[in-house]
Amino acid sequence: TLSDSDIDRLGRKTLAGGELDRESGLLLAGTGDEELLRLFSWANRVREANFGNEVTFCSIAAGKVGACSEDCNWCGQSARYQTHVTRSSQRTAATALVQGAEQACRNGAGCFCIVNAGRGPGEEDLEAFETAQTHIRAAGLAPACASLGEIDEETAQRLRASGVHRYNHNLETSRRHFSRVVSTHGYENRLSTLKAARAAGLSLCCGGIFGIGETWEDRVDLALTLREEVKPEVVPLNFRHPIPGTPLGNHPALSPLECLKIIAIFRLLLPSANLKIAGGRVHNLRSLQSWIFSAGATSVMVGNYLTTCGRDVQEDTRMVADLGLKLVPAFAKTRHAR
Repeated sequence: TLSDSDIDRLGRKTLAGGELDRESGLLLAGTGDEELLRLFSWANRVREANFGNEVTFCSIAAGKVGACSEDCNWCGQSARYQTHVTRSSQRTAATALVQGAEQACRNGAGCFCIVNAGRGPGEEDLEAFETAQTHIRAAGLAPACASLGEIDEETAQRLRASGVHRYNHNLETSRRHFSRVVSTHGYENRLSTLKAARAAGLSLCCGGIFGIGETWEDRVDLALTLREEVKPEVVPLNFRHPIPGTPLGNHPALSPLECLKIIAIFRLLLPSANLKIAGGRVHNLRSLQSWIFSAGATSVMVGNYLTTCGRDVQEDTRMVADLGLKLVPAFAKTRHAR
């Protein structure tokens, strides 16, 4: 059983620059509800040591929606499921993507990402993305990040030439659990894409989704794979928003406290990563959304998601201000001194 002294010991080790192993992560996973505030306190101290009082916003827009060939069990964009999302592919006009980038800028978002449904981009997808980038840059805005599915190094180089700084491709869960929720491609496919993006000089945004039937072992193993194999600058943490018609549409939801516990443990296992709370925040965290920063988060996705709605950005801006945090367009390359 995890004791207060165990949490203190592991928190001090992380704060001093030590690295927690798998056994330590699983020990923290045993934190009971009565010990959560102590866990959050250490996660918050580690966040402050690495990022001070700074937090960031990011926004996304769909470049292509629906008709995805893959069968990720939680996703409403798969053509295999009857959901509220159209089963035919729809591409967003470049002008609409520019408007999305402009809105992201007004919202204080430090990055704007164009996300395509589908396993990977074809030539038309790449040309459409490049056209959108041209229009975005012509509007005087920073180029968009990209999340287009599987890519090779040649495609990654092409994206970089268009202005892409960061590529998003999530591992979603552990190697062990992945094949239980996705059958149309493998874990190594995802790792290959991340390696190609890194080889092309792109920064990486890579995390996972929780509430898809995974265990605490799966969660800890995902964090360690990210730390040891991927080393992403940004780690988005998504919480499943149930989509009727998907295989996990009726799966039990996570509680707000379990979501916060996930955030805190990821902070202790990945002390210097930018932890971004993304999809499912409103649905899963509900009235405890402001606690994400006390649990170790440093970033939040604002505005709408791909097929679900977020909350009013003014509420998120007010939340950050009320907490005494500073919204910045991007973190400095060097972290705060410990």
